[in-house]
Amino acid sequence: MLVRLLYASRATEPLGAATLEAIFETSLSGNTRHGITGVLCHGNGVFLQALEGDRAAVSRLFLNIGRDTRHTDIVLLDFSEILEREFSVWSMGRVNVGKLNPATLLKYSAQGELDPYRMPAAASLSLLKELVAGASIV
Repeated sequence: MLVRLLYASRATEPLGAATLEAIFETSLSGNTRHGITGVLCHGNGVFLQALEGDRAAVSRLFLNIGRDTRHTDIVLLDFSEILEREFSVWSMGRVNVGKLNPATLLKYSAQGELDPYRMPAAASLSLLKELVAGASIV
């Protein structure tokens, strides 16, 4: 059974480019091995991530993320059974919100910034889908 999990977290400390790259490389290899796809959006120490795949594999990954000391304030925004993947092209696509047009964020948030803690889960997912449609994901 396919599921999608959407969560938000904050970095426990500022993450440099090398640390972010290491996170993405680990995600790419592990996610591919376990059939997980998704997108990670980050900026100003905030992360918004969608994970898709087998229910057990996604659940295990989320538990591992919860144990990662580089994250704090981890909040499950949504967990749904899905018929098909939205992010099947990426083992882990990524978006640095610092490189986005601020109008894109303003469309989904009150302050025009990435703050999934104050956005409805549906708006967070819509933001990720728009980033896919606009080829903002690498």
